[in-house]
Amino acid sequence: DIALVVGLFSTYRISTMTEFVIPKSTLQALVRAWIVEDIPSYDVGGAVVGNKNTTASLFCKQSCTFAGKVFFDAVFEEVECSVEWTCHDGDVFDLNDGERKCIATVKGEARNILMGERIALNTIARASGIATRSRQLVQLKENKGWSGVVAGTRKTTPGFRLVEKQAMLIGGADGHRMDLSSMVMLKDNHIWSKGSITEAIKNARALCGFSMKIEVECGSEKDAIEAIDGGADVVMLDNFSPEELGIVSKRLKEYASHVILEGSGGITEDTIQEFMHESIDVISTSWIHQGVPHIDFSLKVDK
Repeated sequence: DIALVVGLFSTYRISTMTEFVIPKSTLQALVRAWIVEDIPSYDVGGAVVGNKNTTASLFCKQSCTFAGKVFFDAVFEEVECSVEWTCHDGDVFDLNDGERKCIATVKGEARNILMGERIALNTIARASGIATRSRQLVQLKENKGWSGVVAGTRKTTPGFRLVEKQAMLIGGADGHRMDLSSMVMLKDNHIWSKGSITEAIKNARALCGFSMKIEVECGSEKDAIEAIDGGADVVMLDNFSPEELGIVSKRLKEYASHVILEGSGGITEDTIQEFMHESIDVISTSWIHQGVPHIDFSLKVDK
């Protein structure tokens, strides 16, 4: 299947790029915060095993799209261990029940391996869960033949956003805006506080200038037209039914074809294809990354 091959190549290319997109200083700061949280004072268990040089094997025990390699590496680099991999971010593992696959080895002092073990496993378990779910939604998009973008949201876990956003990319989805500084999104509370969509956009544009997009959350066609007339770059049609979304988005595209239209609100794996209209450019859903089952990994010290 040519489409599948192209999709897998695209995912591999993105996965390769994501290994270099996060500055080392950012990774170090993130990992050090995780370690301080996990070891605020003594590590008695580490003292018990001591500094004997040893090797541990990392096993994947569940079918998944693998993600989180760069964070796993950063954790063990911080505790002075080395990692050798037999896989890449974006690789798909298809395992039978009870089957496990060795995907990496970690070398270093026993106490250091155990110091990083749980943090590193937690990271790839969650990242791989999100990448797996992202790939499932992208596959539904490809099966439907829809040309739009499947995206996550900013409803991420505090302190873990980089992991979760990168996992979405590795799974083939769009991470949406990274943070409040990446794109202006004017939601209902912004509009109610300012008084109108038009005034909210006017004030936002005065601050963000020409280089930043402005998105407006709209609950009706009337609100969407006001947002378009006010200069919004992206209009989010929030909590529309699939049928209503198709009708309204078609009319809005005819009214202003240059504006990006996004559908959002309560969308899951079971319903996403119903929202994939030709006139919709983006579908965003927090189902990609909230309540995601973690993938089962284990790190075992070689006997």
